[in-house]
Amino acid sequence: MAAPAAIAIHGGAGIILRSSLTTEQEARYLDALRSIATAGNEVLAQGGSALDAVSLAVSLLEDCPLFNAGKGAVFTNAGTIEMDAAIMDGKTRRAGAVACIQHVRNPVRAARAVMEHSPHVLMVGKGAEEFLRQHGLQFEDHAYFYTEERYAQLQRARQESGVLLDHDAANLLNTSSKPASEPAPLDPDKKFGTVGAVALDVHGNLAAATSTGGMTNKLPGRVGDTPMLGAGCYADNQTTALSATGTGEAFMRSLALHDITAQMQYLGLSLEQAANSVVMDKLPLYEGQGGIIGIDRLGNIVLPFNTEGMYRAYQRVGEAAFAAIYAN
Repeated sequence: MAAPAAIAIHGGAGIILRSSLTTEQEARYLDALRSIATAGNEVLAQGGSALDAVSLAVSLLEDCPLFNAGKGAVFTNAGTIEMDAAIMDGKTRRAGAVACIQHVRNPVRAARAVMEHSPHVLMVGKGAEEFLRQHGLQFEDHAYFYTEERYAQLQRARQESGVLLDHDAANLLNTSSKPASEPAPLDPDKKFGTVGAVALDVHGNLAAATSTGGMTNKLPGRVGDTPMLGAGCYADNQTTALSATGTGEAFMRSLALHDITAQMQYLGLSLEQAANSVVMDKLPLYEGQGGIIGIDRLGNIVLPFNTEGMYRAYQRVGEAAFAAIYAN
């Protein structure tokens, strides 16, 4: 009997305290996560591919300004917006990725275009943008990506001469007015803004996709783990589909996602065992914080993270969507 088709998504991880979100803000995040998981799940329920499901889910996350990808992407210290994305098909192990692209409405669709319409895996910058224009990708002007919240984050980061990882920066407008004796609800160095999706379809195929706007006040040209296969995105029908969010450099140095699949393939560990080993034990060795979402070929879903919270949701065909933010 085939495993039930299912999808899981994430919208970033970090020190996300209950005190940092109002009831209304929390409801907005949970509603967005549920609705996006349901949209991707509907693709699977109609017999669609895992690749189509993750493409749709991540594009919807990119269109939602709550998350640091696409419309919600953060600013570099030059005031520009540079986005990265990747997608991988577990059936064929084909993949596409883009890095440091600007003005593209949906970077995940750009990554898929690289996979399907070029002989390459990763394209960057102006060359990638020209390729994407030739293949009809939708571009937007700077105003589409501009939000007051993201710009305020950049100004705060510039004042403090630091780099902010998105979800810790999300409430800078709220925390800057708090008394010095009251701790900020989010640590400005420990909130990671990336979105992603993994899926298993009715045909038994896996797929994964990841997208990000990077870090507030990052140097132009900085690329994190998101477009790096085996670090920020990975899928293989023999094992699992995975998407990461967290300290990008640590995920790259440890090849965290490939490590999970290798432990499953060579040591015979379950997805849960391998994912917990990497997220809870190995990433901290690289000062890595964050989490992953994964689904294996049997339909098992994991969402481990070593921070206080991770925006996450999943849904199996025929069941209701589950969404959560905090660790408990």
